[in-house]
Amino acid sequence: MSSVSSGGPKTARVTAPVEWDRLELAVRRLLDEYAACRRRAEAAERRVVELEAALHEVGVGAVDPFELHERIAALEAENASLRERLEQARAGVGRIVARLRFVEDDR
Repeated sequence: MSSVSSGGPKTARVTAPVEWDRLELAVRRLLDEYAACRRRAEAAERRVVELEAALHEVGVGAVDPFELHERIAALEAENASLRERLEQARAGVGRIVARLRFVEDDR
């Protein structure tokens, strides 16, 4: 019985030049940058549509800019008040937690 050998010539492993790795990295970075630019452009286009709609509402009198300004000022004042109350509540919770820790430590 004769043995069958692989018979074919051994193929040498081909390695890519170092420049190819740099090229691949550069292409990957460009694709990432392109994706980021595309996201920003889409967001800007959405914002343009929103602003055009708002401008149209002001132009046809559906929204009074002076009333809107007053409403914004009132909401900003309310927001500042709520933030202050929230900070006071956080401080109160901090004091309660400190008292509980003190009580636990005395046990």
